[in-house]
Amino acid sequence: MPHRWKPNVTVAAVIEREGRFLLVEENTTDGLKLNNPAGHLDPGESPQDACAREVLEETAHDFVPEALIGVYLNRFIKTRTGDDLTYMRFAFAGRLGAHHAWRALDAGIVRTVWLTADEIRACPERHRSPLLLRTLEDYLAGQRHPLSLVHTDVSVQNVGIAAAAP
Repeated sequence: MPHRWKPNVTVAAVIEREGRFLLVEENTTDGLKLNNPAGHLDPGESPQDACAREVLEETAHDFVPEALIGVYLNRFIKTRTGDDLTYMRFAFAGRLGAHHAWRALDAGIVRTVWLTADEIRACPERHRSPLLLRTLEDYLAGQRHPLSLVHTDVSVQNVGIAAAAP
């Protein structure tokens, strides 16, 4: 069977408070970049659970996804290695919960920052991904979809048990 192409599945949170958006500043191979709290979907997780976990790991805040902003595809070629990667991102809006100041931030995360939409728009060269601005603009345009659009079958949580093929 030939190799089947599969995008990397990621999740991201758009979190607003008083007109400012919570971002992370992180070390990357291309220098210090800004991003939504975001990361990869892990085995056994729903996209919503992955998003809550990533926000906690990267910002030390609890997060409850309340709406799907959108699903995005982005192709990225690493500048240093030439690796050609495609990401499928599920972006969620939601409610920020308690801050756990005792928690260390995920490896590579330097700090969290709260920026206005105009401040984010003013520095596209600092964005880790073009999806940072795209999801922000979709959020600001009021794009929200019910979480029920993202269904995770129970077989996903039972990693060792396979369900019948769709």
